[in-house]
Amino acid sequence: MQIHALPAFTDNYVWMLVAGRHAVAVDPGDAAPVERYLDAQGLQLDAILITHHHPDHIGGIPSLLSRHALPVYGPAAESERIRNLSAPLGDGDHVEVLGRRFEVIAVPGHTLGHIAYYAAPTPDGEAGLLLCGDTLFSAGCGRLFEGSAEQMYASLERLAALPDDTRICCTHEYTLANLAFAQAVEPDNAEVAAHLARVRELRARDQPSLPSTLGLERRINPFLRGAVAAVRAAAEAWTGTALGDPVAVFAAVRRWKDGYRAPR
Repeated sequence: MQIHALPAFTDNYVWMLVAGRHAVAVDPGDAAPVERYLDAQGLQLDAILITHHHPDHIGGIPSLLSRHALPVYGPAAESERIRNLSAPLGDGDHVEVLGRRFEVIAVPGHTLGHIAYYAAPTPDGEAGLLLCGDTLFSAGCGRLFEGSAEQMYASLERLAALPDDTRICCTHEYTLANLAFAQAVEPDNAEVAAHLARVRELRARDQPSLPSTLGLERRINPFLRGAVAAVRAAAEAWTGTALGDPVAVFAAVRRWKDGYRAPR
């Protein structure tokens, strides 16, 4: 199975999963890039996977359904907010598309009903694949629009338990800004500096910085590194208070990021 990132709006990606002449669209907020890609590649759209209810992730569904008869999978907990959801899913459910079996993981935080889809590595060596919407970004995580810091921390911990080579397909190109913040948190982290240089080169060529891998994110993402002494110290310095546990560190770093503006 191949994966392709289709740019949409200002910084969204619609992920296309492709096997042979068949495709699946993930979080198609805009139908136009999906239709162009299908037509250019001569592909049949078999299904839509949705992670959460925000308009930039679901807005293209009606248009796609007007041309394609297919199931729309998504979070049962947000079914009242997602038009045309035909296959509601919850934690622990499984979906099979394009010959790959995806586990559904509940990841509340960004929204209360947010889900992610995880396909385990294949016997022939294909790495695992995580479709995580706006929960985990490269060097970042989603804002807490509906859930609590405790919920998001627990969600990220579940994702961080996946294998190091898991490919992470999040749905926004936020990596440069996230890495700038990661450097503010850990200015001596050489991995952050090296990845920032790589991503600058990619973006200069108008190429996506994604997918990332979970192993890389454990080394560069401050939201997965609350147990690291340098991250905790930075969060305590920013808050001016001792932070008693990793959830408190996460909550402080998230508040810090909410108001952070990179130096020009």
